Amino acid sequence: MNRNRRLAGIGFGLLAYGMWGFFPLFFRQLSDVSPMDVLSNRAVWAFVLVGLLLTLRRQWPMVVAVFRTWRQLAMLSVAALLIGTNWLVFLWAVANRQVMASSLGYFLTPLVNVLLGLLVLKERLNRLEWLSVALALLAMVNEIVALGSLPWVSLVLATTFGTYGLVRKQLPVDAISGLWLETLAMLPVCGLYALWQARHGHAVFGGHDLRTTLLLISAGAITALPLMAFAAATQRLDLVTVGMLMYINPTLQFLTAVWIFGEPAQPARLLSFGLIWLGLLVFSGSAWGKYRQPA
Repeated sequence: MNRNRRLAGIGFGLLAYGMWGFFPLFFRQLSDVSPMDVLSNRAVWAFVLVGLLLTLRRQWPMVVAVFRTWRQLAMLSVAALLIGTNWLVFLWAVANRQVMASSLGYFLTPLVNVLLGLLVLKERLNRLEWLSVALALLAMVNEIVALGSLPWVSLVLATTFGTYGLVRKQLPVDAISGLWLETLAMLPVCGLYALWQARHGHAVFGGHDLRTTLLLISAGAITALPLMAFAAATQRLDLVTVGMLMYINPTLQFLTAVWIFGEPAQPARLLSFGLIWLGLLVFSGSAWGKYRQPA
């Protein structure tokens, strides 16, 4: 039974990270729509579809309980700001052929989590973890020297997603209820943006052809589905396995950028990726060693 449960967890994990990894392929189909328009539609349709899921699963009492706690509502609003910024920058990166930079950002996320644990949660780092952080910093220095500027796409994606994970970790709210509340917090911003665009003669939620409309509606669905699969995976697997599976997402994004979108793989950028991969290998070795130690 445990073996079947573990296999099911790996299957859910592969589904979640596989979907996230192929997000650039999906959102490239919407490259003619502005990133903020896509974000607004994504938030609205995710809000509607997740609301239907909450109704089917009869989980509304869990949502109502959150509304009684101002601290949780405030933290979810912060989480919404972080994940909304992450979505917006990712969409911009896809539309502007910067998928390799977004891949680097998601590779950096676990190491950002290590730094946040050190700075915010006052966790202690062992030598291997310090080495992994040093390799990541070296990769960023290489990026700055090679590009002549800060790799802002990678840094924003890694920082927002890492900080989002830190905020959500401290909230006792399940994934589905949390996503509905986060999209709810995004709606006022999306609504104001839509009104501003309407004054300039642009319809954010309409005026598209049938194909584009269906893709925008689907964006809400593919926002919820991998999150549900990820939640199912974390319920069945240990954190080390979940962490190792996480590298599937940026790896698929990297391969998509090079093999499908034809983004140039400059030697300097490949060196940055090499340093990050080495850092992740060192970090994973440290995590596995901690997992193997008796409690």
